[in-house]
Amino acid sequence: MIARDLTPIDRFLADTQRALDTVFGAPGAIRANPAADIAQIELDETERLHAAGLMRINHVGEVCAQALYCGQAAVARDEVTRQHLLEAAQEETDHLAWCADRLRELDSRPSLLNPLWYAGSFAIGALAGLRGDGWNLGFVVETERQVEAHIDEHLDSLPAADARSRAILEVMKADEARHADNAEAAGARVLPPPVPGLMAMASNLMKAVAYRL
Repeated sequence: MIARDLTPIDRFLADTQRALDTVFGAPGAIRANPAADIAQIELDETERLHAAGLMRINHVGEVCAQALYCGQAAVARDEVTRQHLLEAAQEETDHLAWCADRLRELDSRPSLLNPLWYAGSFAIGALAGLRGDGWNLGFVVETERQVEAHIDEHLDSLPAADARSRAILEVMKADEARHADNAEAAGARVLPPPVPGLMAMASNLMKAVAYRL
């Protein structure tokens, strides 16, 4: 089979379909859910609500990651960089599906603001990508390092009995670290000082809102 070169319209339609699937659909995971073989322990109401809030934040993080990578891939100048971004996005789809599964188990829901999170993140990704592929990959590194940090916070904060959420987050953390390492090896540039701080501020705002909405 001969691979067909995608036209700009093809890529626009593919990006639009991915956005709709991410925000309104139910993306399926390629890998098995890390919590599949862990017994479900019933949490009390306070623990359930807290775990659901944390997993909703992680679900939003994966919505944003999808959008960031797709925005960056849409303007990437080098095909190798584009494929690197799309491969990372595919693993983020696994994370998205696992978090959605856990939210359902906790009798909760994704963020009501997912369309807004996706649109804003796609725009940020595209703007970052326009600076060039080195900056594109640098943005990946910083994003993944910040995600690793907030997953560590959630692992410390989860109810002790919530082994299913913990198993999911531990695999997600390992994947995010690998994405960052791969981007560094591919030639990522270090972002200038104001950018990581602004990214952290935006992330903190998202976490505060997504925990409840």
